[in-house]
Amino acid sequence: MGTISNQQIRQIIADQQKEQVLPKHYYPRHAQSKLLDLAQSKEIVVIMGLRRCGKSVLLQTIRQQLPQQDYYFNFEDDRLANFTSDDFQQLYELFIELFGEQNTFYFDEIQNIPGWEVFVRRLYNANNKIFITGSNATLFSEELGTRLTGRYLSLRLYPFSFHEYVQYNQSDLVNTTLSTSTNVGLIKQLFSNYCQVGGIPEYTKHQRIDYLHSLYEGILYRDIVARYRISSVDTFKKLVFFLASNCSKETTYSALRKLLGLGSTTTIADYCSYLANSHLCHFINRYSDSVKVQQQSPKKVYFVDHVLAKTIGFRISEDVGRMLENIVFMELTRRNHNIYYHKGDKECDFVIQEQFRVTQAIQVCQDLTDPTTRQREIAGLMDALTTYSLAMGLILTESEEFTEEITLEDKHYIIEVLPIWKWLLNVPNASDSIAT
Repeated sequence: MGTISNQQIRQIIADQQKEQVLPKHYYPRHAQSKLLDLAQSKEIVVIMGLRRCGKSVLLQTIRQQLPQQDYYFNFEDDRLANFTSDDFQQLYELFIELFGEQNTFYFDEIQNIPGWEVFVRRLYNANNKIFITGSNATLFSEELGTRLTGRYLSLRLYPFSFHEYVQYNQSDLVNTTLSTSTNVGLIKQLFSNYCQVGGIPEYTKHQRIDYLHSLYEGILYRDIVARYRISSVDTFKKLVFFLASNCSKETTYSALRKLLGLGSTTTIADYCSYLANSHLCHFINRYSDSVKVQQQSPKKVYFVDHVLAKTIGFRISEDVGRMLENIVFMELTRRNHNIYYHKGDKECDFVIQEQFRVTQAIQVCQDLTDPTTRQREIAGLMDALTTYSLAMGLILTESEEFTEEITLEDKHYIIEVLPIWKWLLNVPNASDSIAT
């Protein structure tokens, strides 16, 4: 027997049908075409990503393109505090009563209801098509893995990429030649704006700093503290503050344990995994053929959005280089790369692994005008190129563009220097990744 009345659910359905329409002005996402492809499959489609990064709007776009649109329900509604797994059948019967028989379901944040995967599997076994959104990767991996293995495809959605930002603000610049000074100037202006506002949808439109604070509080308390029953909230907040203040820097669980005065590095490891599962942070390893070396080496931390990180953390001065590095990391993530950092005799910001070998090496810095900076960046890149037997490396800066050839021990290497904005606009197959 359910704990919420038939009339309550009926009212919520009616209210949500009115509310869930696409806004007049919304950002078209690269993931839309991928989602439309997934709609043709029989598998459950799971859209994962940071809270308020656009999952619900993306769900509405696909809903409006399919013939059956009525079986929609958002489990984030505060009136559903007493909704349990026993109430799913009541919801299903109300759908049929109100809209007739349909076989396409749209569920926002269904993971808020324990036992949801049993109901979804029953729908799937009855040959229904199901779309789900959610903000917690662990919750999905545990429950999808237990009950729905092999029955779903997941699509990860991130805050806006620079390509999407340009497409929304001045779409003609995306597909036009950049040969004119006017076009280059406009792109640079948009990139400067993107560096200031980031990619959180609502913030890019209205730029209210209190919105980012509210978003962070929601992630912290609803997606992490409540989910994992964290008792020492102040300690956890200090950890997030430190990581956000040291974005793109190396750190170790041991150092973090000492900083926070905790007794165990296991607690720190758990805390960091919670942050990763909420899609707020990403941690990458030093590249090594040895998994043990990877695990024992310091990790580098990046945030899902550079402006959100700046809001959460502390900055004495604007560190443009670290911000640019975070932007590049997120774009590599959108492109679904396996990302590591290199540390041998010198350091290289990113190396990309494909099919068990490193295929790319990338450095990021604000500019190469200072001779010391230039020497350091090139030396780090060259160390990666020689280590992994690569003939070409990439340095991304704010505005420089040239190619340099270097000969070392009778071997020739090409170093390509590109403006970050140009690299960001050169999207191979649009952004956001699909996983099974």
